[in-house]
Amino acid sequence: MKLDLDQPAGNYARSFSPGELRINNKVFRTPVILTSDSILEWSPPPIAAMTAADFEQILLMKPELILLGTGTRQEIPENALIITIMKQGIGFEFMDTAAACRTYNLLAGEYRNVVAALLVN
Repeated sequence: MKLDLDQPAGNYARSFSPGELRINNKVFRTPVILTSDSILEWSPPPIAAMTAADFEQILLMKPELILLGTGTRQEIPENALIITIMKQGIGFEFMDTAAACRTYNLLAGEYRNVVAALLVN
């Protein structure tokens, strides 16, 4: 799914299809953490096994919002993870990766402090 032709400053999710994520002009086939100024490799466990420790690197960034792109379909992480992140005053949304990319692009284009943790399966 192609996301948009216009690109704001910083990193921009250009397209997503199962197994492939294009950020700017680079293709990724493994999960990444995306911010306006960095793209980091990420090796999370399956969504049902995710804990706050899997988001430690993201939490250190002190984002206003974390978007979890769960791949080709929306999956819901464990309540304990959701509660742990939200207790820190950080918004936490989870949606399929295409929706997470669109949402990230919109919020990053508004210069919001957003981090997208994106799965590509």
